[in-house]
Amino acid sequence: MSSPASLLLAGSATEIARAVRAGECSASGLCEAALERIEATDGRINAFTAVTAERARARARALDALPLDAALPLRGVPFAVKNLFDVAGLPTLAGAKIEADRSAAAADATLVRRLEAAGAVLVGALNMDEYAYGFTTENTHYGPTRNPHDPARVSGGSSGGSAAAVAAGQVPVTLGSDTNGSIRVPSSLCGVFGLKPTFGRLSRAGTYPFVASLDHLGPFARSVADLAAFYDAMQGADALDPACAQRRDEPVGPTLATGIGGLRVATLGGWFETMAGPQARAAVRRVAESLGASATVEWPLARAARAAAFLITNAEGASLHLEDLRTRPDDFEPLSRDRFLAGALLPAHWVLRAQRVRQRFAREVAECFAHVDLLLAPATPVVAPPIGTETLDINGVVLPARPSLGLLTQPVSCIGLPVCAVPVWGVHETLPIGVQIIAAPWREDLALRAAAALEAAGVCHAPVARL
Repeated sequence: MSSPASLLLAGSATEIARAVRAGECSASGLCEAALERIEATDGRINAFTAVTAERARARARALDALPLDAALPLRGVPFAVKNLFDVAGLPTLAGAKIEADRSAAAADATLVRRLEAAGAVLVGALNMDEYAYGFTTENTHYGPTRNPHDPARVSGGSSGGSAAAVAAGQVPVTLGSDTNGSIRVPSSLCGVFGLKPTFGRLSRAGTYPFVASLDHLGPFARSVADLAAFYDAMQGADALDPACAQRRDEPVGPTLATGIGGLRVATLGGWFETMAGPQARAAVRRVAESLGASATVEWPLARAARAAAFLITNAEGASLHLEDLRTRPDDFEPLSRDRFLAGALLPAHWVLRAQRVRQRFAREVAECFAHVDLLLAPATPVVAPPIGTETLDINGVVLPARPSLGLLTQPVSCIGLPVCAVPVWGVHETLPIGVQIIAAPWREDLALRAAAALEAAGVCHAPVARL
């Protein structure tokens, strides 16, 4: 990575856009640098399932033909999306073999259109767990996505390709989805920043659903400013997604440098300490010290909320696939097929009880946020385990590995809170681990302000992996 475009690609999206707007580099040059980086590195990590090279080149040429003063805040920035986003001309795989047989998307997803309207350049689609049902991206149809910092380890999931592509320096920003932790888990394991906005903040139109009442979309990046720039470009109501909130845009970019003065920050204890390994707890302590968080609070219903999220996920997720479960069971991955079959058989009263727990938990957390502005918790209980790991030992408790990587994210997803995941290095010899910065609904700005303060202090950073 030695050309000017390659050096920019290894940096930030905001610097790329500034350089292109200033005429220091062309969108076409950045596009070629990204395509070359993908070709040079993806054989080792398997982040991409499709590279949209010709589309990207055409888009970059069109941008280069526009006046430099055109209002394009993301001008020339290459990005990629989890393959559950519709991309015109590609089948929307959602990580599944079954979807490869179906028609290509006729149009782009809303968020893809909004980013390209802001000047970004789509370069491809990214690997994931089948139908977003997993935390490792060990996809048997399209191969596992490997962690760029140690290719023998998992990248996390279900948005593993999205996190790995950013960590590998293939693109500076990607999009993923988060139902039970699928942005925060891979952010933690791959050492990048990730944002799960409030439920309903960003449109999901043109994406393959997993669990409609839990699905969120959001960005991954190597800097907080890049998260904010892409998040701001994607905001806005959308009648095509009935769950999308009818709220005015609330840009966060201008507030990043405000700092954390006056913010009440606490650490989550209880479930979030008991189910975290020593490195995860050390990462939280480091972040808490930097943010001046000395208090600890508990959510007594956190464990029950995680169980509720499991049941709701099983039931709602299964309902989308009943016909294929009947007619094409062998075309599913065995693990996701069996989970969907179990969900299809759940008694209705179990699901109703889970929804009641969800409502009680939401009230409990709302009361907590009357006294604090931000809460800190580990994003994963451990660093990235080796590919093929079957069990995790968490403080002497042996648990199945794949579902347990989401132990600490699922309660937060259950009630749709906004979270910024930040990467911490140095608590493990060679690998990162993430911390969740959790805010009250619609206060993404506070979580991102804290993340920016941690980045400025050197507590959190996201280096490009040495591949």
